[in-house]
Amino acid sequence: MTLYAGIDVGSATTKVVVVDARLQVVGRGICFSAADLAGAVDGAWSQALAEAGAAHADVVEVTSTGYGRSNVPFATATRTEIDCHARGAWHHFQRAITVVDIGGQDSKVIRIDANGRRIDFAMNRKCAAGTGSFLEEVALRLKVPVEKLTDLAARSTDPNVTIGSYCTVFAQSEILARIRAGVRAEDLARAAMESVARRVFEQMAITPPIVATGGVIAHNPGMQPILARVLGGEVLIPPFPQYVGALGAALVSAMAAGPKT
Repeated sequence: MTLYAGIDVGSATTKVVVVDARLQVVGRGICFSAADLAGAVDGAWSQALAEAGAAHADVVEVTSTGYGRSNVPFATATRTEIDCHARGAWHHFQRAITVVDIGGQDSKVIRIDANGRRIDFAMNRKCAAGTGSFLEEVALRLKVPVEKLTDLAARSTDPNVTIGSYCTVFAQSEILARIRAGVRAEDLARAAMESVARRVFEQMAITPPIVATGGVIAHNPGMQPILARVLGGEVLIPPFPQYVGALGAALVSAMAAGPKT
């Protein structure tokens, strides 16, 4: 078999997607990135090959992306996160969209026209507000697993509770003050998720529909209605939203192969 792969080495997790000549996904893999990026690449790569029932030699092109993309020694090409997330999202929704990717340490907003061309983008790298690490800190303060924030927020009964601090450190203090004041954890969870949505949308003008991708939306599906409410527009979720960047990289690999397909 002839296969093509994309590897997205993110700050929180490393994802691998393997596609065949018809651009069908045949294998996926994911590992926590932590401090050992090379180990995360090897682990996710092995998972994806095993799911595809393939050997390393079956993969003729490998494109790496993400902040740790230089840690893939067998990659045949590298691409930016913006390029790969745009390609991966447009592959699922082939129309004009705005991609909103909320990851562990950064968030991206990418506008794409009806032909799949990138019009504009913005990326948050200066502050953890509007990222998964912000929600992890909130979950820690509320003493719940981060993946349970959705369930907790769904039980919120006071829509007037908000988190106004932009800085994550100040937000932690604000949350502790609200807890001491007797504000329910359910309302704080919902307020935290709305805070993430507001911070993301502050990066640039958003044109609906948006396609939400990344680990935050994968582990907290309750972000979809919150994003839609804050935006006031349609929010679409692709299959396996955490793998969209790796999928885009795999599509780059297939395109680079040219006549080999």
